[in-house]
Amino acid sequence: TQLNYVFKGYDLYRHQVEAIQRGVEGKSFIVTSGTGSGKSLTFLATIFSDLLKNSYDDGIKAILVYPMNALINSQEEEINKYAKNYLKETGSQFPVTYAKYTGQEAGDTRNKIRDNPPDILLTNYMMLELMMTRASERSMRESIFSNLKYLVYDELHTYRGRQGADVSLLNRRIHASCDTSVICIGTSATMASGGTLKEQKETVANVGRQIFDKEFDVSQIIGEYLENTTTSDVVDRD
Repeated sequence: TQLNYVFKGYDLYRHQVEAIQRGVEGKSFIVTSGTGSGKSLTFLATIFSDLLKNSYDDGIKAILVYPMNALINSQEEEINKYAKNYLKETGSQFPVTYAKYTGQEAGDTRNKIRDNPPDILLTNYMMLELMMTRASERSMRESIFSNLKYLVYDELHTYRGRQGADVSLLNRRIHASCDTSVICIGTSATMASGGTLKEQKETVANVGRQIFDKEFDVSQIIGEYLENTTTSDVVDRD
């Protein structure tokens, strides 16, 4: 499939497979796993799979929200690698368009994005808030409301307190204005500690319900699977 061309040479972890399965089933999900465990691949594979298999009108189908512009820049570099994989394997340009939309882009760059919105928009929550309110971003709002399918928040644990309340209300405004139901995805390295695994997942599910205003059950909370690398149960203290 076309998705195989994008991720050529990648071996998936068990938690990545589970998350992608939820996504292709049209379910929202939250991935909680360690740094470097490939959390971003779960939502990118979900989105790429949909956009490569189906034909949609031009417009913003996915919004990827990050707490820092440095993460946005890093994610753009990763997507560039996937696009190069596709070009190398097929000889054709990657058919999914994407762009950063933050305060670090020049005004003329943002104007071009407004005039020709990409399939995937990488931004931060403050810029997304401005997109929902500023007159100059009206075309962006219309594109989002007519086409949005995926709303993704990376580092979900950072949205707490007043900031968490702001993001929750922002997401509710987006849901209320979109023509179709939006699949919500979150990723985080740390979300809950203490209690049983089921209790931890229930805690994360409750956070998902508060932030996204979507119903989450424990089957939609994906954790990592760890294997012992040592077999001895005795620690040599010498």
